[in-house]
Amino acid sequence: MWYSAIGYVVILSLNLLAVPLAAQAQPVAKIPRVGVLWPGASPTGAAPAVEAFRHELHERGYVEGENIALVWRSAEVSAERLPDFVTELVRLPVDIIVALGAPAAQAAKQTTSTLPIVMLAGDAVASGLVASLAQPSGNLTGVSLMSPDHVQQRLTLLKDVLPGLARVAVLWNPTNPAKGPEWREMQGAAAALGVRLDSFAVRTFAEVERAFAALQQERPDALLVPEDPLTMRHRTEIVTLAATARLPALYTLREFADAGGLMSYGPSLPALYRRAASYVDRLLKGSTPADLPVEQPTKFELVLNLKTAKVLGLTIPPSILFQATEVIQ
Repeated sequence: MWYSAIGYVVILSLNLLAVPLAAQAQPVAKIPRVGVLWPGASPTGAAPAVEAFRHELHERGYVEGENIALVWRSAEVSAERLPDFVTELVRLPVDIIVALGAPAAQAAKQTTSTLPIVMLAGDAVASGLVASLAQPSGNLTGVSLMSPDHVQQRLTLLKDVLPGLARVAVLWNPTNPAKGPEWREMQGAAAALGVRLDSFAVRTFAEVERAFAALQQERPDALLVPEDPLTMRHRTEIVTLAATARLPALYTLREFADAGGLMSYGPSLPALYRRAASYVDRLLKGSTPADLPVEQPTKFELVLNLKTAKVLGLTIPPSILFQATEVIQ
């Protein structure tokens, strides 16, 4: 009987050895990877828009490191590197690219025609990113930030605050594919309101500083600053330069008013990032970009900074105060 006992021990040992081998042989579930082209600095901080994007994914059941991986690439230092970043993400590979800003969306579209792209950009149709909002076609969908009505509304707000408004300087980045069409829309809106626009094209912060030196000499009645990765990154400096030049300024994102700008009128950036996260969810669940119409913001925020108005010697009309989403005292 002793050999039976030995045989039992050998069989038991072999079975025990087989357990970890079988466990190792189990296929590991693939975690979807989402590449994010981010126009700011490192997203590890508490930027409200980034946190809104992450929170929306979490609300939809995604936990970083467990069932989703976010691969960030920051274009803060050089937008020219965007195509290289897209190529890196395609080679990893990632399952989806989230392109935050029209330059990122354009770089992604030009680099890959198959990988799904979720964009967050200006006028997506006018800038050639999609064929139409209802039927984007191709591999790109997402959120378009503006429409012609909102361009005219911004100039109207400036005219309501400054009744004698005749000249408005526009600080805009011509390298952003969404800004050329927006500039043309602004020219049409200004003509309808009897306002002259002065173009100040800026591609770098050094050009922003030179533009403000010229503005102090030319003395327009007001300044308009459309959203752009460049102006957004340098919003604190731009607001300070506008204050030094004593220029009433309207910005298209509330982050500028929070930084001390006179007023802002535009969509909520955190809300837009949440919508981008919803597109990621639907694509991961099997939708294709062509199935998902491009959305436009439905809610616009008017934020007034009364501290800045007081410094500039301006009185905000009650009708504008009544329209405000938020008033910074």
